[in-house]
Amino acid sequence: MDNVQLQQKARQMRIDIVRMISEAGSGHPGGSLSCTDILVALYFGGVLKHDPINPQWNERDRFVLAKGHAAPAQYAALAEAGYFPREELMTLRKLGTRLQGHPDSNLLPGIEVSTGSLGQGLSIACGMACGFELDGTGQTVFTVLGDGECQEGQVWEAAMFAAHRKLDNLVAIVDRNCLQIDGNTADVCDPGNVAQKFAAFGWDVSEVDGHDIAALIEVLQQAKESHGGAPHAIIAKTVKGKGVSFMEDQAGWHGKAPNAEQTQLALAELDDRKEASCG
Repeated sequence: MDNVQLQQKARQMRIDIVRMISEAGSGHPGGSLSCTDILVALYFGGVLKHDPINPQWNERDRFVLAKGHAAPAQYAALAEAGYFPREELMTLRKLGTRLQGHPDSNLLPGIEVSTGSLGQGLSIACGMACGFELDGTGQTVFTVLGDGECQEGQVWEAAMFAAHRKLDNLVAIVDRNCLQIDGNTADVCDPGNVAQKFAAFGWDVSEVDGHDIAALIEVLQQAKESHGGAPHAIIAKTVKGKGVSFMEDQAGWHGKAPNAEQTQLALAELDDRKEASCG
């Protein structure tokens, strides 16, 4: 899949994210839109080994969305990949839906683990990666964390464990958009230089533009293929609300659904960009 096709995937996923959150009347657009390109690189860039026809394929890689409130982004990716019909996206957060506000592994194919309690995802990913190391299998475990989530102490317990166990089949991607529900991460509880922190814990660290899909694929593939005895942290510099101009870099769009007028504006903007990319 070439870069133009990947960009089209990203735009379609952003359209789906806006539409489903608007239809639900609740959700988290900001952090879903910021990590969209990361998920495109994983699911459609040849990085994540997976099979929508056989979601329980034993040889698949594993993906854990630690920042579970960004579930709309993963749902959009799964629908785009063919795990379930796109029409089901419009059932987000509705009574009886498989698309809960946070991912539920008991309901939806392609969800490896239920997430949402911030700080726990990296620990779960560590356990998976450790299991694969013990079994001697070749799967890689990927996880996406929020940068506000990195204020949780459990993240750093997991980071210490992963380095101690030399889990070089573990790749943690930090969605570094510098905003959380209460404002700028530096103002709420400054995480400092996240790259340096992971490096200090013994991780192999890379930094990348989190909206450059080609660069993301390259750094993710390098991490997957590197077996130097250290886990991998990729600090992806992103913009919260990416793709919708009035949502970009605005903490207020962390957990708020757009109204009808805002939805129309957002979709028109995304549709214009989609058409421009095809011209």
